[in-house]
Amino acid sequence: MTAPHRLPPFAAAVTGIGLVTSAGVGTEATWRAVNDPATAPCVPHRTELAGLPCDFMYSVTGLDTRAVLGIAAHRLMDRFAHLAVIAAREAVADAGLDPAVWDSGRVAVVIGSAHGGLPFYDEQHTALTERGARRVSPKLAPLTVVNGAASSVATDLGAHGPSQAVSTACSSGTVAIGTAHQMLRTGACDIVVAGGAESVCSRLLIASACRLKAVSTRRDDPQAACRPFDIHRDGFVVGEGAGLLVLERPEHARARGAVVRAHVTGYGASSDAYSAVAPDPDGLGIERALRTALADAGTDAAAIGHVNAHGTSTVSNDLIETAVLRRVLGEHPLVTSTKAMTGHTLGAAGGIETALTVLALQHQLVPPTVNLDAPDPDIPVEVVSKEARPAAFDAAVKTSLGFGGHNAALVLTR
Repeated sequence: MTAPHRLPPFAAAVTGIGLVTSAGVGTEATWRAVNDPATAPCVPHRTELAGLPCDFMYSVTGLDTRAVLGIAAHRLMDRFAHLAVIAAREAVADAGLDPAVWDSGRVAVVIGSAHGGLPFYDEQHTALTERGARRVSPKLAPLTVVNGAASSVATDLGAHGPSQAVSTACSSGTVAIGTAHQMLRTGACDIVVAGGAESVCSRLLIASACRLKAVSTRRDDPQAACRPFDIHRDGFVVGEGAGLLVLERPEHARARGAVVRAHVTGYGASSDAYSAVAPDPDGLGIERALRTALADAGTDAAAIGHVNAHGTSTVSNDLIETAVLRRVLGEHPLVTSTKAMTGHTLGAAGGIETALTVLALQHQLVPPTVNLDAPDPDIPVEVVSKEARPAAFDAAVKTSLGFGGHNAALVLTR
């Protein structure tokens, strides 16, 4: 394998977190729920999916987006953008930043999404076929494009620096944060709001995922359907949500006396160039991304104490990913997948799970992989299950794999 290209070390300061997930609205609620599943509010269910082999998904509950955003702004965004704006507001407030006084030209936004406003496409297609062209909304394009979340967040915050959308399937949120790390390193900006957002309650998408055998069809017990690393896993459960971080150049954070939650110190990305839907069976793509991230951070594999894995609950992904983790990092890191609490939020997953990795570093606590009742004996790493585990570690890794072979990895440090 070709040695990764090395750049000067750079640590982007994480100063703010914003989370909107099925486990909870807000960072505190989400963190509490992933560590104490009994407090989680959501039971997977969606009436819009009735009649499909998988008729359930994890949805955000207890959030009136119209009331939070106002009716006029609400109408100009699709739901994935609603969730992104609400998460961005929390992240910026958590960072102690005031958009009214910051240097807006030095503030960037990078948000990943796999599908954009897909449910609105479904709705408008129905309008076209059932009621004719005059019933199609003129807002179809602005509400459904993948950059809708990034555009809406930049507009809401008055951020006039670079605004970018990333769409690399299920690694989109992680790639967005890696892109932010690179932008800060080059000095293109001082602050980046970065992560992922997704909301895809789409009969068409879920029906296709059923045909692909990617999602669980455990309709008798949807709460336990997502079970990463379990011998009885049969696919993921789709979720919706948004996870955004505020990242800053370290000197900018120091100058304003910001509280730094953690640092993003390394980023790596790669392509399997193998299949549109299946990961490289040897895991060479995700291995390359992980080794590149470690080299970028100047961090030895032995220093990594925790991995928030992609851990989708599909048979092949869990086996391939954990084999790579063992090969590169050894047996010592504590591994978890939080998707059993949030669902697989596709393009938002990397943003949400990187935020949870930051919190794990900060609290020195590894969240459990819930529903792991019968660990697969072929999983070669130590997975934290059932209960959160206190642990002492100074560095952690977030890995992501996406359809089309898009791999990404981040190294984070205390």
